[in-house]
Amino acid sequence: MLLFKKVKELQAYLANQTAKGKTVGFVPTMGALHQGHLTLFQKCLTQSDVCVGSIFVNPTQFNDSTDLFKYPRTPGKDIEMLSGAGCHVLFMPPVEEVYPPGHATPDPLDFGYLDQPMEGAHRPGHFQGMAQVVRRLLDIVQPDTLFMGQKDYQQFAIVQEMLRQLEVRTKLVMCPIVREEDGLAMSSRNMLLSEEQRLLAPKIYQALQAARKMVHSHFSREIEQAALDRLREPGMEPEYFAIVDGITLRPVDLFEDVRLAVACTAVKVGAVRLIDNMILKEDS
Repeated sequence: MLLFKKVKELQAYLANQTAKGKTVGFVPTMGALHQGHLTLFQKCLTQSDVCVGSIFVNPTQFNDSTDLFKYPRTPGKDIEMLSGAGCHVLFMPPVEEVYPPGHATPDPLDFGYLDQPMEGAHRPGHFQGMAQVVRRLLDIVQPDTLFMGQKDYQQFAIVQEMLRQLEVRTKLVMCPIVREEDGLAMSSRNMLLSEEQRLLAPKIYQALQAARKMVHSHFSREIEQAALDRLREPGMEPEYFAIVDGITLRPVDLFEDVRLAVACTAVKVGAVRLIDNMILKEDS
């Protein structure tokens, strides 16, 4: 695996590969990698000639500086994992390479309703920061395919819209959530949970499962309320549980009115904030 920290050196290497007719796949991450990340790289390796990963903890998408400071960083372990997984190229830039002095930041995109509910309501500025860095990384890497996880469903929807607005040729591929044996969605934040909190966290998945079972017998608002009631217990604090249209992210009133319905939730387990989602309905 080749490791690059400089934009120009990475671009020179990738230009040489694309000149040979090779396709480039890209998996952007913030590090603290786990098995869920590795499934993204595995898919990238099967669909691309050159698999590029990045590790960059982007300061512009943290609305809470404490959260940025606490975000887990395990660079040595991450490099070892990606090398073992067969990743071809790893880009680990310092902040000044991604946002060099004098670099003109493009005007923010208007995502309409997509960045307003759920995470947008609870983390002001997060999605503009996320879109800014993904846009910058895409400009650097110029991949044919971009691989992102379903766990950050709202992020996926916003990146999809960003690609549409910018008319970027990059294809976006969503990879399914990878879960622990007890159902907890794999996340870099899981390592911050205490032993007691780790026992509570799977209740998020249980609430999603219960919601899916209620689809054919209850209205969406009833399902949401039941899930919130289920998640409100000592040591857990749900921020939202929303059933939304998987394309527009607007609330679903009647399931028969939408082709794709997704339940999205964010729950604080102690001081650790976890997000998860589940597709409740998907018409082919």
